[in-house]
Amino acid sequence: MTKRGRIVAGVAALAVASAGGVVVATRGGHGAPPSGSTAVAVEATPGASSEAEKAARKGQLNVLLALRATAVQKGDQKAFLAAVDPAQPALVRSQRTLFTNLRKFAFTKLTYFVESERGTPALVTKYGPSTVSVRLMMRYQLAALDSAPVQTDLGYTFTRRGDHWVLVSDNALDSELSGDGHQQPWDFGEIAVTHREKVVVVVDKAEAALGAKIAKNSEGAVEAVRRHWPRPWDGSVMVVAMHEPRVMSMLWTTGTGAGWTIAAKAVGLYDGEPFRVKTGAPIGSRIVVNPAFRQSTDEDLLVHEMTHVATDSMNWRTPEWLVEGVAEYVRCRAIEDDPHWTVDPYRKEVRAKYLPSLKALPSSADFDANSNRSYGVSWWATEYLAAKLGTKKLAALYADLSVHNTTPVAYTAIIKHHTGKSPAALAAAVKSWRG
Repeated sequence: MTKRGRIVAGVAALAVASAGGVVVATRGGHGAPPSGSTAVAVEATPGASSEAEKAARKGQLNVLLALRATAVQKGDQKAFLAAVDPAQPALVRSQRTLFTNLRKFAFTKLTYFVESERGTPALVTKYGPSTVSVRLMMRYQLAALDSAPVQTDLGYTFTRRGDHWVLVSDNALDSELSGDGHQQPWDFGEIAVTHREKVVVVVDKAEAALGAKIAKNSEGAVEAVRRHWPRPWDGSVMVVAMHEPRVMSMLWTTGTGAGWTIAAKAVGLYDGEPFRVKTGAPIGSRIVVNPAFRQSTDEDLLVHEMTHVATDSMNWRTPEWLVEGVAEYVRCRAIEDDPHWTVDPYRKEVRAKYLPSLKALPSSADFDANSNRSYGVSWWATEYLAAKLGTKKLAALYADLSVHNTTPVAYTAIIKHHTGKSPAALAAAVKSWRG
């Protein structure tokens, strides 16, 4: 399940009272490569298209890609850039920046391999008949962040110069890639990466101070999630807060209401073909902050999103109202860890504006139609369950739904088993509960 992230709507905001009054917390080439290079020599005939020749090209390009992955791991920039067309300074610069960015991460595993050839007639006309464009996979695992490898896709175009393959384009296939293909944090300008315990924060190089600030807030958010969510979580998380809105292919609006803007999202990561239908829980997550909100990324926002990360392995079948409700529950409890702060204004808003018309717990369509109401009601329902069941039994309900919520009948049975009520009766109890 994709988490929606924190929402803000125009000037609407969550009013939180402090001892000093009320404050507002927003939510819501020419020739062969130089000698000594790692470019790969080829023997295939120009314009080859038989299956055997395609297989030979694939093998040759996979060797080249393996050399580039090794260059990243070893910090060998010369080897990484050896196959890049020296006649294209802009491409060399962008690939150099890519190498620089990748070196700022600790990869437990990193491989690139060709998935398929794709037709790009304009590039064949431009660079010659030996030109081939390929969709390739980047499969990687970040140390201390990913429990297993995850995968994304790229589109590269190569041509032959003499007896070597040369990279002449790294973006010709971008429109054919998956949602986050060639849109990872390292794929844009140079970045700054801050490491603090198991928290990794990625920002633009010019905003390194912001990265340090977010890292500090992230540490507090990790501890808050651990205090208020009873299931184990090691606190491993990456937060991406860059000015580039295309990072991780984010869409920073949601639903049909006017002015709805997403402040941040927890994005699930998977292994295998990026276009395949996801049939299980993600391997890991990244928190991506809306560029418009990156300068104000506070602990409050991060707690909500980190709760999603902490529960990611259990979000596949869990209903959206409980996924978002738990995230809001942990966030509000974290606010009230400080005796000078309260979420009473939020309580009053939910009781007065949303409970009177409550007939059922929010569906995904309800979140699209009215996110503010859906978040509030989901939070209230989760507060009710925590009060009646306790957090350990609440977590057990969450876990049961994540595995067994396969049909409406199964959903009803699980709710009944854990709460003693049908979904309709649970909604009625939530409506009448005063908190």
